[in-house]
Amino acid sequence: MLDTKINIAGVTFKNPVMTASGTFGSGMEYAEFVDLNCLGAVVTKGVANVPWEGNATPRVQETYGGMLNAIGLQNPGIDVFIERDIPFLRQYDTRIIVNVCGRSVSDYVEVVEKLADQPVDMLEINVSCPNVKHGGIAFGQDPKCLFDITKEIKAKAKQPIIMKLSPNVTDITEMAKAAEAAGSDAISLINTITGMKIDIHKRTFALANKTGGLSGPAIKPVAVRMVYQAANTVKIPIIGMGGIANTEDAIEFMLAGATGVAVGAMNFVNPYTTTEVVKGIENYMRQYGIQKLSDIIGTVQ
Repeated sequence: MLDTKINIAGVTFKNPVMTASGTFGSGMEYAEFVDLNCLGAVVTKGVANVPWEGNATPRVQETYGGMLNAIGLQNPGIDVFIERDIPFLRQYDTRIIVNVCGRSVSDYVEVVEKLADQPVDMLEINVSCPNVKHGGIAFGQDPKCLFDITKEIKAKAKQPIIMKLSPNVTDITEMAKAAEAAGSDAISLINTITGMKIDIHKRTFALANKTGGLSGPAIKPVAVRMVYQAANTVKIPIIGMGGIANTEDAIEFMLAGATGVAVGAMNFVNPYTTTEVVKGIENYMRQYGIQKLSDIIGTVQ
């Protein structure tokens, strides 16, 4: 009997495969293609304390090996999310991880407090949001800022928290250490890499926002490197993501030190990617005689 279970901060997942926030909604759009019961967890799109309209269009562009997006975390706000999305997800036998975004610490805390008595398993905190009170720099780009927001949220959260780290930093290990020191139960990485595309025929920016977040296979080598560095720096569990397109990619992240893995941009290319990776992991275990999947985590040193 293959044991694909993993444990993150006391929460047991049937397998390590999750959806990356912002690429799967809350699963409603995908439920006719994907059996959500097969997934380790559904990680929801970011939700804020009030509705966000998002950025002007165009806000998505295809690039070589990936895509740029500047959606701007458009979402209906926490009240609609609680009324509509959580009951939908509760129909399925999968863990629910809610991604939380905000423009100030109080924004995040308000969402976290409203989720305190909701039947969700974990909270993933998107610290790539610009901090409006500190000149627009993202919460996740300054170790002290990251430490402070993590500590504030941890003090209010009833569920375990996962700090989602930005790769747009000089040293990912400093950010991982700051999150761990402030009490984060786990970390997830990487979020998108800031990029740009220019339309040479119109001689203008391809995205209305000028810059956007690069995701997809193009960023995978960077993501694997950062997961490996973080895993060898902190003791808390890591959820790895960034360009996972197939089973091999997922296993690579786990060997580098990730306990869980999240599929993002590939959901747009092939909506069956997550379930294909779940089956592929089982086949990999049979092929190499692995009884317990958690035994391979971080085995590359």
